[in-house]
Amino acid sequence: MARPSRALVDLDALRHNYAVARRLHGGGALAVLKANAYGHGALRCAQALQRDADGFAVAFLEEAVALRAGGITGPILVLEGVFDADELRQVQSLALWTVVHHEAQLRMVEDTADIAGLQVWLKIDTGMHRAGFAPADAAAAHRRLMASGKVVAITLMTHFARADEPGQPTTQEQIAVFDAATAGLAGRRSLCNSAGVLAWPEARGDWARPGILLYGADPLPGGVNEHGLRPVMTLQSRVFAVRELQPGDALGYGGGFIAPVTMRVGLVAAGYADGYPRTAPAGTAVAIDGVRSRVAGRVSMDMLTVDLTDLPRSGVGAEVELWGQQVSVNEVAAAVGTISYELLCNVKRVPLVYR
Repeated sequence: MARPSRALVDLDALRHNYAVARRLHGGGALAVLKANAYGHGALRCAQALQRDADGFAVAFLEEAVALRAGGITGPILVLEGVFDADELRQVQSLALWTVVHHEAQLRMVEDTADIAGLQVWLKIDTGMHRAGFAPADAAAAHRRLMASGKVVAITLMTHFARADEPGQPTTQEQIAVFDAATAGLAGRRSLCNSAGVLAWPEARGDWARPGILLYGADPLPGGVNEHGLRPVMTLQSRVFAVRELQPGDALGYGGGFIAPVTMRVGLVAAGYADGYPRTAPAGTAVAIDGVRSRVAGRVSMDMLTVDLTDLPRSGVGAEVELWGQQVSVNEVAAAVGTISYELLCNVKRVPLVYR
């Protein structure tokens, strides 16, 4: 019998979540598939969305090359842009779209011979101060790209720093900076990431770039899913051994968990090498045979332990959901002081099973 750990990927839920983003935002929507589709398998997710999606976005060129090699023919935007002239030539040969967000990339477009017909997304730094041209330089960068004779269309874009904090004024300020910097410039507009789509209707433009929401994790505070998003990944395994602890027994590495009463605990075939966080504290929610329970003891590399004390019918072979339909990935992320993005991207070693 094979090790029972796996990540179930619900492609119908993925399509549903894309439709939610498309409906809320209007215009076009690029499904963001970077980091192996946030751990869900980029090619299979692209294939599932290809008939519905207006296009896709990836982080860097190699991710786009893999999608083209897998038969994905729609628009693909390279969000980091290119690193040298050879990559720029590949962008042209594979009919990709590319972001230009700093002077060296702009000079590559101007100086690289034998390229033409580029679709460029010009990124403007409206307050995140990570990547993008200064607002005062946006018009000049736009003018230089068009004057190069190598660019057929420009989309103007920015990225929000705090769109997942609806009470903060930062996003509204970024929208105002973007509008001022791009006034009078030709081209479509793209401002919204997932949180922008869900929380900032005034930012909706020609193109959205939904990422985490596609995978069913609401990025807004508390992860309250008021938009009907459906979890795409269910990380699951099974109990493969059971033992009884007596009051005072220490469990796991470090002996940090001490049984307060007589307990039954189950050993589960999943650990931090599979992507479940090592820092998950005792008490982190799991679901065992459909009933919520908790992690007991420290998560180790290949296994973890769960509390079976109140589940007398659950033993060897019991199904354990680490996150998914019954335990939100946001809930687990909150328990370990991180975000759902990190947990999903860290899923590894377990097979992805599509349905």
